Amino acid sequence: PHAGSWYQSDTRSLDKELTQWLNQVHLTQSPARAIISPHAGYKFCGATAAFAFKQITPESVKRVFVLGPSHHVYLTGCGVTPAKIYQTPLYDLKIDTEVVDVLLGTGEFKRLDLSVDEEEHSIEMQLPFLAKVMESVKSNFTVVPIMVGELKGDGGVNYGKILSPYLEDPENLFVISSDFCHWGSRFRYTHYDKKCGEIYQSIEALDRMGMDIIESLSSESFIEYLSQYGNTICGRNPITLLLHTVECLRARKELPNCKLKFLHYSQSSQIKDMKDSSVSYAAGALTF
Repeated sequence: PHAGSWYQSDTRSLDKELTQWLNQVHLTQSPARAIISPHAGYKFCGATAAFAFKQITPESVKRVFVLGPSHHVYLTGCGVTPAKIYQTPLYDLKIDTEVVDVLLGTGEFKRLDLSVDEEEHSIEMQLPFLAKVMESVKSNFTVVPIMVGELKGDGGVNYGKILSPYLEDPENLFVISSDFCHWGSRFRYTHYDKKCGEIYQSIEALDRMGMDIIESLSSESFIEYLSQYGNTICGRNPITLLLHTVECLRARKELPNCKLKFLHYSQSSQIKDMKDSSVSYAAGALTF
């Protein structure tokens, strides 16, 4: 639904653009078992997203879980798509309906209305990049899209327990969809620490504090950071769920080389005036 506006709908133009961004990035944190990637219009965040998608090794991936937040409907817990195919301008992606049914069978996941799924951009914006990096194995992998709402009480831990066996399997990849700080009066968020310098420098300091905490792989610290600063990280729920999932896995398995590292950070504009606004983007990858 967002092709032609948020990203190019013409196959050749989109392919060329994605190729250029991916060619500008090196393999540094690979093979990724999970990535964190932004979901804005590609002209704003495509170059940053490429840093995350580049770390994927397509030959080893058979299934991709894409976790995105809900922007338009209030959702508690997690929802899964009723669709069987996701279309992209490059090629169609096949939904893993078997895994979707298993998740529904736990009683913890809701089946979303197709209209809700189609309206949400956070998962959709990952798909053309995913299709591009996976094109060498395009008929050999499936996608499990999960919309992540508010995780109340032990919700995060419960979902983490359900998803941790999937994360443990090296044939599965997790894509976590999130932008970082949405700053400005239109986002009702204007935290400004003048000690950092200009507004955009204060935003970066706040974002990097959050990124450092995410790299520490502690869900508790990240939840505490969000509560203390209120940073408008729209994918906070999917990120928190990834942290819970890693914690559940580490609780039963030694992962001495488990490491989440952010590889790139950018802002839609460098703002110096309280009347302006910006959105931040970060790309990260988890290996173990």
